[in-house]
Amino acid sequence: MSETPRTAGTGDRLVAAPVPRPHRPALPRGTPVTAWRHVLALAAYVVRLASRTAALALVLHALFTVFRANPANLWYRFVESPATGLSLGLADLFRLTDPRWTTLVNDGLAAVVWLVAGSAPAGLVRRAARQRLLS
Repeated sequence: MSETPRTAGTGDRLVAAPVPRPHRPALPRGTPVTAWRHVLALAAYVVRLASRTAALALVLHALFTVFRANPANLWYRFVESPATGLSLGLADLFRLTDPRWTTLVNDGLAAVVWLVAGSAPAGLVRRAARQRLLS
């Protein structure tokens, strides 16, 4: 036998009564989220963000150099100033015949080092936070 819709107001519009939702069981209890876990997650996020920002500055500097951007431009100077300090001593690692390609290779290598050097500690910190909660 099917249920007929009930009227929920005046007028000749028929509106179906809301069907009650079944009770959803509570989520299984896991380990509690502690302030320590939040601190470690924030530290991992900051490390990863800083390393990616450094890598981005190096990649932009390499691209600006390869495509011969105007050195007097504000954006070029904005990217060049941190990129020179973030090269990790790799700015003169390789010497190619064209200085543009030298910059591309050396800054690209430094960007990869920044990505690896930032992702590895961030992953270790996150793993340590999970292990601490499990024990």
